[in-house]
Amino acid sequence: MTPILLSSLDLIGTFAFAISGATLGVRKRLDLFGVLTLSFAAATAGGITRDIIIGAHPPAAFADWRYLATAMLAGVVTFFGHDRVERMRNPVQLFDAVGLALFAVSGTAKALEYGIGPTGAILLGMLSGIGGGIARDVLVAEIPAVLHRELYAVAALLGAALVAAGSALGFPFAPTAIAGAGACFLLRFMAIRRGWNLPIARLRDVDD
Repeated sequence: MTPILLSSLDLIGTFAFAISGATLGVRKRLDLFGVLTLSFAAATAGGITRDIIIGAHPPAAFADWRYLATAMLAGVVTFFGHDRVERMRNPVQLFDAVGLALFAVSGTAKALEYGIGPTGAILLGMLSGIGGGIARDVLVAEIPAVLHRELYAVAALLGAALVAAGSALGFPFAPTAIAGAGACFLLRFMAIRRGWNLPIARLRDVDD
């Protein structure tokens, strides 16, 4: 896998996550600085955490100006053009699903490049995908989607596992990445549309 392909996946995922963060910021009536902050946090938190864990110092989001520029561009576009963004059906979840898929794939690939084993790479791929959404939701005082919404982390795990499996079997990265990202996005999208969830514990009502 070439560094150009890896950074391209990261930047596209950054843009998608940034739009999801900025859209939520607009909905929460944040000012421009607040929207841009939420945009950057959603776009980079997962990648920063991944890079710190694997020892890629400084994290790409700080070392490469393109990450900040991409997040700010997405934030500004969403802030001033949020009416158009909102015309898309559930844009936060849609762009979040795109970012989740791309970051799960690129996160797994980068972990493998740094010598992390398949299991660790899968977990780091998942972390790359869900980290931005967690940061975004926490900043606006919401329960992170990964803890209660439709098959969020599970979708990231699926995409990451396909990338790790393809690498172990010696398959070319490009088709493996497409398969992993596609499977992750499709599962997440279908879970949103169909309301698929993991089981939730049922609590018995106790009379006072």
